[in-house]
Amino acid sequence: MTTPVLPPGWAPGDPAYRRITLALFLAGLATFALVYCTQPLLPLLADAFDITPAAPTLSLSVTTMAMGVALLVFGPLSDAVGRLALMRITLLIAALIAVASAFAPSWWLLLTLRAALGFAVAGLPAVATAYLREEIHPDWATSATGLYIGGTAIGGMSGRLITGLLAQDFGWRVALGGIGVMSVVIAIGLGVLLPSARRFTPTPLRHGDLLDNARRMVFDRGLLTLYAIGFCAMGAFVAAFNGLSFRLAAPPFDLAVGTASLVFVTYLIGSFSSPWAGRLASRYGFRRVVPAALTIFAAGVALTLVPDLTFVVIGVGVITFGFFAAHGTTSGWVTARAANKGRGTGLTGSLYLTFYYAGSSVCGAVAGTAWSLGGWAAVAGLAGSLVAVALLLALSMRRVQLVPAHDYDQPPP
Repeated sequence: MTTPVLPPGWAPGDPAYRRITLALFLAGLATFALVYCTQPLLPLLADAFDITPAAPTLSLSVTTMAMGVALLVFGPLSDAVGRLALMRITLLIAALIAVASAFAPSWWLLLTLRAALGFAVAGLPAVATAYLREEIHPDWATSATGLYIGGTAIGGMSGRLITGLLAQDFGWRVALGGIGVMSVVIAIGLGVLLPSARRFTPTPLRHGDLLDNARRMVFDRGLLTLYAIGFCAMGAFVAAFNGLSFRLAAPPFDLAVGTASLVFVTYLIGSFSSPWAGRLASRYGFRRVVPAALTIFAAGVALTLVPDLTFVVIGVGVITFGFFAAHGTTSGWVTARAANKGRGTGLTGSLYLTFYYAGSSVCGAVAGTAWSLGGWAAVAGLAGSLVAVALLLALSMRRVQLVPAHDYDQPPP
């Protein structure tokens, strides 16, 4: 039986390329706006439902925990049923759940809806990078992935800022509903903009095939190293931002909560650094760009140790630049290496994000303890140590054998 010849991937200049990159940029924005939109509303939720100040943080925890579980479901499922329908349907369902959460009459129902939202919204990040690797020409897949990651950066920022501004004048219900309506519009646009898949080859959901895919994607030294880089980089980033919220409100800065929250505007830097690093990786290779991005990340952490607000703000900007550059290129590296190993890239992308969100959950919590024990110096030490481990892991990839099927992770001579 002759293997069918697949059409070439889309490249800049093709209308479909522009539609795909725009659609997934907006979808990344909506996804992470939905996830993080309750963070600035925590005090309002505590008052509205008469709960302790610590309880509203569950509105974020249950969402990210459900995402972690769903990622391991949607990745393998997309290998069998395709990426397009899964991305379209799950984003629309998550957006509708967000609208419904604005009308939740009780705290426990709101938590249930947030968990359901987390499960549904995972459908897009679980498969987006695998979709781009398949449908975009190999020379441009990494830069397209970087643009998608840039959308997630803006989503993380807008989810916090838009809800905060809406809640200030109209209350938390309007704020959640506004993010939900925005995401419904983007989900509909995703369905309209994305062209039909041309290069997807289904992998049947057979027990033996799933186990074979898992063995190839879990027990590969290179992929395990990349998963660990994602854990450490995200852990360092969340630890730094969690600690900064305390540091900026404490002496000598004593900033008001609203003013301190403007630090999230630095996420805009990630929307530029991620696609820029992706273009560099396409030219020079992942093995050079990822360590460089992590070195920039570490330099930003060091700058925040200077007891001057200007240096702190510049340091936060450098941290954001380095983190999103590292994350965007590492996620592209994961799917490129997985594609070289054969089918099952959806599972690989899901495993990377599972480690990524585990780093957020674990290290973000440890940052609170670090602050209590040693203030910002301890938090910066935690973040810096995690970045150092990620850098050593990235450098160790130079000794990991390349997968020979393609040259996506081969730097030029």
